[in-house]
Amino acid sequence: MGTGASSGTRTVVLTVVVTMLFLAVATGIGTWAFYDRLNRNLGSGGDIDHLVDGPVDTGPKRPLNILVLGIDGRDCDGCSIDGESGAGGSDSTILLHVAADRESAYGISIPRDALVERPECTAPDGSTIPEARGVMWNEAYSLGGPSCTARQTELLTGIPIDHYLALDFAGFRGMVDAVGGVRICIPEAIDDEEHNIFLPAGTRNLRGKQALDYVRNRSSTPNADLGRMRRQQYFLTALATKVLSAGTLARPSRLATFATELSRSITTDIGSVAELADLAGEMRDLDPASIEFETVPNEAYPEGDPNWGRLRILPKADEIWQRILEDRPLHDATAAADPSSPPTGTPGNPASGTSPDEVVDESPAGSATGSPTASGTLEEQQKDAVDNGLCSAR
Repeated sequence: MGTGASSGTRTVVLTVVVTMLFLAVATGIGTWAFYDRLNRNLGSGGDIDHLVDGPVDTGPKRPLNILVLGIDGRDCDGCSIDGESGAGGSDSTILLHVAADRESAYGISIPRDALVERPECTAPDGSTIPEARGVMWNEAYSLGGPSCTARQTELLTGIPIDHYLALDFAGFRGMVDAVGGVRICIPEAIDDEEHNIFLPAGTRNLRGKQALDYVRNRSSTPNADLGRMRRQQYFLTALATKVLSAGTLARPSRLATFATELSRSITTDIGSVAELADLAGEMRDLDPASIEFETVPNEAYPEGDPNWGRLRILPKADEIWQRILEDRPLHDATAAADPSSPPTGTPGNPASGTSPDEVVDESPAGSATGSPTASGTLEEQQKDAVDNGLCSAR
């Protein structure tokens, strides 16, 4: 699998966490007055101009395909903490497939450096963006916004996109701080002098600048951008778990602060917070920690190629798109992990009474493992962890 080689902006990936967090708001503090305030914050990116027709049946018992985008601009107050400037493209994309039975879901990451075909799109100002070949994936957002990226996704995959959700980095720090930080396992110390990112090894509660440092860093593993995507998936799984925990749901003021920060940062085709809550309600029994993540099969262009430094999506990605179209699991049961291997751990919440900034466990072998749900043998899971800067599954 290739590595993203460009040195553009750093990103936060938004996963299913968005819809499930709005469910938390709806169940915890969902008054109409509060909804109205959130609605005023919510950004609209326009409807999707579909290239692919969706199913005739639009009832609740059908699969959902939601495009989730991370936008990491550095122009907001306090965002340029690593000395880099912002840009207008989407740095991370996940195609989230939620099964018709709402009991399982998986996300497919599409690297920002992948070269693809872009369809003709309509820009926010109404002008026409011409189609193009061999362009970087994240360019569609900078030219035409999230609806253009959704249209590009349909062209690549043949899958109808039901909704898109884009999260700007500007609100990420506030969301993490609103829930008292997120507990993360760091296997080796991160010492990145170039971007002023320093994080000691161990299982600890990250908040504020440290949380942003963790999801932005791309220099701590040879996998660069792809490794960073895996760590972002892990962090957001832990964030979702924290928000849906009893300690957060039982504190309306904490939920209100979190929801306000979140709504300020979202751009979506969904018209209101109430509609987001309804969508989340369909997934109320889905455990965030059970969601599988995988990066679309890709490889780097060889050195000497005119496209060197970029990625190409491999033909075997077509099998994944077909699985989504047929609402099949990401992996067949026969290809499941070795039954002798223990399950992948779920990122935990800080123990009761722990100070928000206190180290929970200096050893990477603490109770919180570092890998999001992953398939394969124990050896494959451990290699994935080492390659991507995660603590190994135990």
